[in-house]
Amino acid sequence: MSKQVAVVLSGCGFRDGSEIYETTLTLLRLDQLGIVYRCFAPDLAQPQVIDHVSGEAREDETRNMLVESARLARGEIEPLEALDVGGFDGVILPGGQGVAKNLSNFAEAGADMTVLPLLRDKVVAFFEAGKPIGLMCYSSLLAPRLLDVTIPVTVGHHAQIAGAISSMGGLHKSCRADEVVVDREHRVVTTPAFMTAKGLAEAATGIFKLVDKLDEMMK
Repeated sequence: MSKQVAVVLSGCGFRDGSEIYETTLTLLRLDQLGIVYRCFAPDLAQPQVIDHVSGEAREDETRNMLVESARLARGEIEPLEALDVGGFDGVILPGGQGVAKNLSNFAEAGADMTVLPLLRDKVVAFFEAGKPIGLMCYSSLLAPRLLDVTIPVTVGHHAQIAGAISSMGGLHKSCRADEVVVDREHRVVTTPAFMTAKGLAEAATGIFKLVDKLDEMMK
């Protein structure tokens, strides 16, 4: 029977949703390994919409995370509320600033952030079931608020966010974009991805390693 992984998205586009390259590379590697995946996203309005050309906020626009994430998933997506942890062997959260704006309020609150309760409930369920969790880029900063244990994670060499992770009681490990940090005891794998990657190839190496580690843990 094929392994199955849930992929949780936060919109479409690195400035206000899921990072497109990170998501695509994750889905590519899962498919290459013959792992069945299903995408999920909160059926909620984004707090902010960013023009990806100018980088400026668009006060006149509203977007829904599920609707936007459907662009990445080619329409094959379900509301996060529908995620049945019992039907999956692991979960992966790509990065992008949607993690800091939509799945949490890190963009505003920094180390005082809170995480979307529905997301926390789902990830904790995977954790308590001993099912592996993959976090990349901005998603790694959620670990101290998602899980009630200290887990080594990485955002590469991003000093400000690494400091925030430490302030939240987390444990940050410096890491190149083409490498991963693995906590085998708690079954959590993280990689910097485009937090520090200089290009697609470098990010792909780390993301592929993350997916490969999850694949090993699911055996």
